[in-house]
Amino acid sequence: MANPPPKSFIKAATLFLSLFLFSPPSVAVDFLTASQNLTGAATLVSEKGFFELGFFSPRNSTNVYLGIWYKIIPIRTIVWVANRENPIVDSSAAVLKINTTTNVLVLLQDNAVVWLANTSKSVEIPKLQLLDNGNLVLKDAKSEVISWQSFDYPTDTLLPGMKLGWDFENGIQRRLSAWKSSDDPSPGSLTMEMMNTNYPEPAMWNGSKEFMRSGPWNGLQFSAKPTSALPILVYSYVNNKSELSYSYELINSSLIGRMVLNQTLTRREAWIWSDSEKNWKLYATMPRDYCDTYGLCGAFGSCNIELTPACQCLQGFHPKVPEKWNLMDYADGCVRNKPLNCSSTDKLGFAQIPGLKLPDTQLTWVNESMSLNECRDKCLRNCSCVAFANTDIRGSGSGCAIWLGDLIDIKVVRRGGQDLYVRMLASELETKKKTSSVVVGVIIGATVLVIAGLVLIGFYIIRSKRRSLEGMGKDLGQQEDLELPFLDLATISNATDNFASYNKLGEGGFGAVFRVNFTSTEENMFLSA
Repeated sequence: MANPPPKSFIKAATLFLSLFLFSPPSVAVDFLTASQNLTGAATLVSEKGFFELGFFSPRNSTNVYLGIWYKIIPIRTIVWVANRENPIVDSSAAVLKINTTTNVLVLLQDNAVVWLANTSKSVEIPKLQLLDNGNLVLKDAKSEVISWQSFDYPTDTLLPGMKLGWDFENGIQRRLSAWKSSDDPSPGSLTMEMMNTNYPEPAMWNGSKEFMRSGPWNGLQFSAKPTSALPILVYSYVNNKSELSYSYELINSSLIGRMVLNQTLTRREAWIWSDSEKNWKLYATMPRDYCDTYGLCGAFGSCNIELTPACQCLQGFHPKVPEKWNLMDYADGCVRNKPLNCSSTDKLGFAQIPGLKLPDTQLTWVNESMSLNECRDKCLRNCSCVAFANTDIRGSGSGCAIWLGDLIDIKVVRRGGQDLYVRMLASELETKKKTSSVVVGVIIGATVLVIAGLVLIGFYIIRSKRRSLEGMGKDLGQQEDLELPFLDLATISNATDNFASYNKLGEGGFGAVFRVNFTSTEENMFLSA
């Protein structure tokens, strides 16, 4: 009978098995099960090595956070933070695990809950997995049904495929909030969200103050976006009973890109990774320019970055406080030149203003099935309606949005935007038409005069040149008559003694050369025969 192994061997084997079964996963693992924990320097790495989950500390901070960053690039760039409002002070005491009783994901420090990912969905076999798109998901290992995901709780970064907006079925609002600083991932005052109104649109806020709007979706893009802007991005928009959201993808899937809120510069930034330079390159920023500032020109004011001043009142309106307006204080906005009489619909009309970011949509009414003419009639019958527009500009246009209050935050979009129809007196529309006709008449008249003048000048120049050429021709003719007189054959024969050999001087390329003797003038000439 074999001798039993020594106790030292049993202890070593037991220690090996415990480490093998219960130690944190290696860098090659992309998931955790209920029997595993994530601690210390251990990480999860997505299947293709794009993203990594683990504990980190910002550059000038000793606080510890659980986060996700790019694994595929050399610069550690954090895209998601779990415990951003409750940092860990002792990294050796931090543990990420799946609670086997409630099947929720919890982050512990000395057995105290620092952060948890709660879910109401039951999970039979829980599994935490980091995907190659940067999404951390808690799902059922058997059914693959996701019960919780980090994409539903973004921090400051919107990755391709992430959605900004609302999940009505699960009661989730997905919004971005900037880091307070580069060393502090706790939420700053700069946020971005999808406004859940009758006519939804993304908006940025700085604290409680609206900072910038993207304009509503017009079937192709958000109305504030120039048509040719951001060509490497493709946007998607969803608005139905279960969801209101937008997302983006990169046309070239091999590119690495992200959108992030920057609290320090108070803007949203789009970054693209340059593999050749091994660094991030700034691709675009929002706000784009001065005119993106929310409500800059006040009610019924429009901002055009190419004009000076940039703020202008809409047609039929004038500055409410001209003194302030002249000092570039536009907060009071504009008011109508003449009040409207709602009962006299025959005296009302609409001014068509093209190429705009549509006004703030908080006070709007929308019907997606109406035509533009039906929308016009609807607005005309409603005394509260001040403007209308199509909700979808594709093709000949469709859908109806009407504005029921002051028109705020209008911007002229270069090479983009859409038409807005503003209610006003028909008499002001006629005045505008007459003014336009006069201007067009003046332009046409001036053009005709300029062309006629150019024709006359051209005629004078041509005539002068012709006369000059004729005069030169006469002078040359006279000179030729004097210098080269015409001689007949008989005269030449007599002057050369019938081409006598003693008068022959030689031969050239054109024949023999003779000396000519004119006794009447006592002149000698040379003649080539």
